Amino acid sequence: MTVREDQIVRELSHYIAKHPEEQMVLMPVYDAAVDHSRRRACTHNQRCPVVVTGAVVVNEEGRVLCLRNGNGYALAEAQPEEEDDTLSGAALRLLTEQIGIRDVWTQPGSEGAFLVDVTRPGQHSYGPRLRVGIRYLFRAHSGAVFPSMIDMGAAAWMPLAEIGIESVRRRVECHLIGIQ
Repeated sequence: MTVREDQIVRELSHYIAKHPEEQMVLMPVYDAAVDHSRRRACTHNQRCPVVVTGAVVVNEEGRVLCLRNGNGYALAEAQPEEEDDTLSGAALRLLTEQIGIRDVWTQPGSEGAFLVDVTRPGQHSYGPRLRVGIRYLFRAHSGAVFPSMIDMGAAAWMPLAEIGIESVRRRVECHLIGIQ
Protein backbone atom coordinates (compact mmCIF):
# COMPACT_ATOMS: atom_id res chain seq x y z
CA MET A 1 0.00 0.00 0.00
CA THR A 2 1.21 3.54 -0.66
CA VAL A 3 0.38 6.97 0.67
CA ARG A 4 -2.51 8.15 -1.46
CA GLU A 5 -3.90 11.59 -2.13
CA ASP A 6 -6.96 10.83 0.00
CA GLN A 7 -4.68 10.28 3.01
CA ILE A 8 -3.09 13.67 2.38
CA VAL A 9 -6.58 15.21 2.12
CA ARG A 10 -7.57 13.54 5.40
CA GLU A 11 -4.45 14.79 7.21
CA LEU A 12 -4.93 18.34 5.89
CA SER A 13 -8.63 18.28 6.78
CA HIS A 14 -7.94 17.17 10.37
CA TYR A 15 -5.14 19.71 10.71
CA ILE A 16 -7.27 22.59 9.40
CA ALA A 17 -10.10 21.61 11.75
CA LYS A 18 -7.66 21.67 14.67
CA HIS A 19 -5.97 24.91 13.53
CA PRO A 20 -8.66 27.03 11.80
CA GLU A 21 -6.41 30.10 11.95
CA GLU A 22 -4.26 28.47 9.24
CA GLN A 23 -7.16 27.67 6.91
CA MET A 24 -6.63 30.56 4.48
CA VAL A 25 -2.99 29.65 3.90
CA LEU A 26 -3.67 25.93 3.47
CA MET A 27 -6.87 25.99 1.39
CA PRO A 28 -5.10 26.15 -2.01
CA VAL A 29 -3.00 23.14 -1.00
CA TYR A 30 -6.08 21.34 0.31
CA ASP A 31 -8.00 22.08 -2.91
CA ALA A 32 -5.15 20.71 -5.07
CA ALA A 33 -5.00 17.56 -2.94
CA VAL A 34 -8.79 17.07 -3.23
CA ASP A 35 -8.56 17.53 -7.00
CA HIS A 36 -5.78 14.92 -7.21
CA SER A 37 -7.75 12.53 -5.05
CA ARG A 38 -10.88 12.83 -7.18
CA ARG A 39 -9.08 12.54 -10.52
CA ARG A 40 -6.44 10.07 -9.29
CA ALA A 41 -3.94 12.04 -11.36
CA CYS A 42 -2.28 15.44 -11.69
CA THR A 43 -3.91 17.69 -14.27
CA HIS A 44 -1.93 20.77 -13.31
CA ASN A 45 1.11 20.32 -15.58
CA GLN A 46 3.24 19.20 -12.63
CA ARG A 47 2.79 22.55 -10.87
CA CYS A 48 1.12 21.01 -7.81
CA PRO A 49 2.75 21.28 -4.41
CA VAL A 50 5.40 18.76 -3.42
CA VAL A 51 4.27 17.03 -0.23
CA VAL A 52 7.01 16.02 2.17
CA THR A 53 6.66 14.53 5.60
CA GLY A 54 8.82 15.05 8.63
CA ALA A 55 9.39 13.48 12.01
CA VAL A 56 10.13 15.85 14.85
CA VAL A 57 11.56 13.60 17.56
CA VAL A 58 11.99 15.05 21.05
CA ASN A 59 13.96 13.28 23.78
CA GLU A 60 13.53 13.28 27.56
CA GLU A 61 15.63 16.45 27.84
CA GLY A 62 13.46 18.38 25.38
CA ARG A 63 16.11 18.18 22.65
CA VAL A 64 15.15 17.64 19.01
CA LEU A 65 16.74 15.04 16.76
CA CYS A 66 18.35 16.53 13.66
CA LEU A 67 20.23 14.92 10.78
CA ARG A 68 23.47 16.10 9.18
CA ASN A 69 22.66 18.36 6.23
CA GLY A 70 25.67 19.84 4.49
CA ASN A 71 27.66 21.83 7.04
CA GLY A 72 24.90 21.82 9.65
CA TYR A 73 21.90 19.93 10.92
CA ALA A 74 18.26 19.97 9.84
CA LEU A 75 15.00 18.34 10.77
CA ALA A 76 14.37 15.06 8.97
CA GLU A 77 11.96 15.22 6.05
CA ALA A 78 11.33 13.11 2.98
CA GLN A 79 8.89 12.58 0.18
CA PRO A 80 6.71 9.50 0.71
CA GLU A 81 7.91 6.50 -1.30
CA GLU A 82 6.08 3.55 -2.81
CA GLU A 83 6.55 1.32 0.25
CA ASP A 84 5.16 3.92 2.68
CA ASP A 85 1.58 3.35 3.78
CA THR A 86 1.24 6.46 5.99
CA LEU A 87 2.79 9.91 6.05
CA SER A 88 3.99 9.49 9.63
CA GLY A 89 5.46 6.11 8.66
CA ALA A 90 7.35 7.74 5.81
CA ALA A 91 8.82 10.24 8.26
CA LEU A 92 9.99 7.48 10.58
CA ARG A 93 11.31 5.40 7.65
CA LEU A 94 13.76 8.16 6.84
CA LEU A 95 15.09 8.19 10.38
CA THR A 96 15.36 4.41 10.44
CA GLU A 97 17.27 4.36 7.14
CA GLN A 98 19.56 7.26 7.97
CA ILE A 99 20.45 6.63 11.60
CA GLY A 100 18.78 3.41 12.73
CA ILE A 101 16.46 5.02 15.28
CA ARG A 102 14.40 2.62 17.39
CA ASP A 103 11.82 2.71 20.19
CA VAL A 104 10.02 5.84 19.03
CA TRP A 105 6.47 6.55 20.17
CA THR A 106 3.80 9.06 19.23
CA GLN A 107 3.58 12.12 21.41
CA PRO A 108 0.34 11.63 23.37
CA GLY A 109 -2.39 13.93 22.13
CA SER A 110 -0.70 14.56 18.78
CA GLU A 111 -1.44 11.46 16.75
CA GLY A 112 -2.10 13.49 13.60
CA ALA A 113 0.08 16.10 11.96
CA PHE A 114 1.19 18.62 14.56
CA LEU A 115 2.37 21.18 11.99
CA VAL A 116 1.87 21.84 8.30
CA ASP A 117 4.30 24.34 6.86
CA VAL A 118 4.43 25.75 3.35
CA THR A 119 7.58 26.98 1.62
CA ARG A 120 7.64 28.97 -1.61
CA PRO A 121 9.67 27.88 -4.66
CA GLY A 122 13.27 29.02 -4.45
CA GLN A 123 13.38 28.66 -0.67
CA HIS A 124 13.76 24.87 -0.68
CA SER A 125 15.56 22.15 -2.63
CA TYR A 126 12.50 20.50 -4.23
CA GLY A 127 12.48 22.56 -7.45
CA PRO A 128 10.04 25.15 -8.77
CA ARG A 129 6.94 23.90 -6.91
CA LEU A 130 5.43 24.88 -3.59
CA ARG A 131 6.70 22.62 -0.77
CA VAL A 132 4.19 21.43 1.83
CA GLY A 133 5.71 19.84 4.92
CA ILE A 134 3.43 17.67 7.03
CA ARG A 135 5.22 17.13 10.33
CA TYR A 136 4.54 14.62 13.11
CA LEU A 137 5.68 14.79 16.71
CA PHE A 138 7.33 11.77 18.30
CA ARG A 139 9.13 11.04 21.55
CA ALA A 140 12.21 8.89 22.09
CA HIS A 141 14.92 8.44 24.68
CA SER A 142 18.39 9.73 23.83
CA GLY A 143 19.54 6.13 23.48
CA ALA A 144 17.08 5.52 20.62
CA VAL A 145 19.78 6.66 18.22
CA PHE A 146 22.84 4.45 17.86
CA PRO A 147 25.68 6.22 19.71
CA SER A 148 27.95 5.75 16.70
CA MET A 149 25.59 7.93 14.62
CA ILE A 150 25.89 10.73 17.17
CA ASP A 151 29.68 10.24 17.47
CA MET A 152 30.13 10.31 13.66
CA GLY A 153 28.00 13.45 13.41
CA ALA A 154 25.26 11.88 11.26
CA ALA A 155 22.72 13.04 13.83
CA ALA A 156 22.53 15.27 16.87
CA TRP A 157 20.12 16.05 19.68
CA MET A 158 19.76 19.83 19.36
CA PRO A 159 18.35 22.20 21.98
CA LEU A 160 14.89 23.38 20.98
CA ALA A 161 16.13 26.97 20.94
CA GLU A 162 18.53 26.09 18.08
CA ILE A 163 15.82 24.79 15.76
CA GLY A 164 15.77 27.27 12.90
CA ILE A 165 12.09 26.95 12.01
CA GLU A 166 10.21 29.20 14.40
CA SER A 167 6.83 27.54 13.81
CA VAL A 168 8.30 24.15 14.75
CA ARG A 169 9.92 25.60 17.85
CA ARG A 170 6.70 27.25 19.03
CA ARG A 171 4.51 24.21 18.33
CA VAL A 172 6.91 21.80 20.10
CA GLU A 173 7.08 24.13 23.10
CA CYS A 174 3.28 24.16 23.27
CA HIS A 175 3.09 20.37 23.14
CA LEU A 176 5.77 19.95 25.78
CA ILE A 177 3.93 22.17 28.25
CA GLY A 178 0.56 20.65 27.37
CA ILE A 179 -1.01 23.39 25.25
CA GLN A 180 -2.34 22.13 21.93
